[in-house]
Amino acid sequence: MRYHLAIDIGASSGRHILASVEGGKLELREVYRFENYIKNENGTLVWDIEHLVDSVIEGIAECKKLGTLPDTVGIDTWGVDYVLLDKDGKELLPAVSYRDSRTDGIPEEVDAILLRHELYKRNGIQSLNFNSIYQLVCDKRSGKLERAAHLLMMPQYLSYKLSGVMANEYTDLTTGALINVETKQIDTELLSMLGIRSDIFGKVSLPGTALGGFTPEVRERVGFDATVILVASHDTASAVAACPGGDNSVYISSGTWSLMGTEILSPVLSLEAMESGFTNEGGVDFRYRFLKNYMGMWLFQCIRRDLGKKYSYDEMMEMAKQSRLVGYIDPNAREFVAPESMIDAIRTHLGAPDMTVGEVLAAVYHSLARSYKEAVGVVERMTEQSVDTINIVGGGCKDSYLNELTARYTGKRVIAGPVEATAIGNIAVQLMFSDSSLTLAKVREMIKNSFDIKEVNI
Repeated sequence: MRYHLAIDIGASSGRHILASVEGGKLELREVYRFENYIKNENGTLVWDIEHLVDSVIEGIAECKKLGTLPDTVGIDTWGVDYVLLDKDGKELLPAVSYRDSRTDGIPEEVDAILLRHELYKRNGIQSLNFNSIYQLVCDKRSGKLERAAHLLMMPQYLSYKLSGVMANEYTDLTTGALINVETKQIDTELLSMLGIRSDIFGKVSLPGTALGGFTPEVRERVGFDATVILVASHDTASAVAACPGGDNSVYISSGTWSLMGTEILSPVLSLEAMESGFTNEGGVDFRYRFLKNYMGMWLFQCIRRDLGKKYSYDEMMEMAKQSRLVGYIDPNAREFVAPESMIDAIRTHLGAPDMTVGEVLAAVYHSLARSYKEAVGVVERMTEQSVDTINIVGGGCKDSYLNELTARYTGKRVIAGPVEATAIGNIAVQLMFSDSSLTLAKVREMIKNSFDIKEVNI
């Protein structure tokens, strides 16, 4: 039997999911889980990449202990962040997190060089403070970029540490406003306008590209060899690849971020799409993920942290259900990116310092559902296609109250599942690499028949 290993890493944790196909159905098994975190290093928010690399390899070694050796391994992570390396392949640290404030004001400066809509027409990507292109401006000004010979997006950096091969992957590069929608290559002209070198990126590789086997050091540590595959390495690209919603549907990839949108074959580059906050990220087979980012479970994660993790997510959900709605928040307000206290930030945002915790939670729930309604309206206008179904995937699809509110606010049919969409989409690309007869449509049909996907009743 063939096994495939998806290493799915989010902003707060990572998992190693082992997959096989039995009787035409996908079987999953979680073999390892680890914590991921941001550190405050001299006032800068950074990733502990040594811990990340060690955890990735430790999880692979766990497969050997279980006697289930994968033939292929693929890694997906969050987008926009990267690691710079010198000519000897040594990391130029720190690896700064997208939640750091170093890019404050940079998008406005770039607008002075190239109007925002002109930039949007080049790459189809929403102008967000943390985009890779703005982070690169910061690294240029600090002099760090001049010492770099290579840039690897985070999942490709981790793949490099396994295989010894440097390559960047299309879907992840698109998230940082680095890819031109016409050429589907690094936008060297744009980088030149900003005084940023383009030689550090190397060739743009597509999902399904094989990097090769493990390095001798990794083989010795894990006890076997496997082929490292570039999957749809941006986690949302993998999650969308696993969506079985079908035609006339939109998806919500519900996790730390809620990514809501639809899959299209050509980007939408209009002024209205830009002003509505929609982006055109790359997907498998050069599809576009026309979507909007909302801070999703991040809001609940921070509230739970504020409460000393005293309550489970289910208990918090019940608190919200029993509380009155005081007001709506903008889930994407800058003050919610990395607040010292999310509860206090929401109270201040609403001008209601006496809100109970339950009322704070109710505001988040209803505000997310209302945002989803607005997003569906934009998708229908921009694509000139009526939406009948919302497919919620990812860990957040287990939140029955948010699913119920989404159905109420949008008036659409809502289906929830699969939960492990990101890992499943990661596996989907590995399956297509291993069996050339498999298309994305065939794999999606297999996914639909393999997992518990429920319709939400209201």
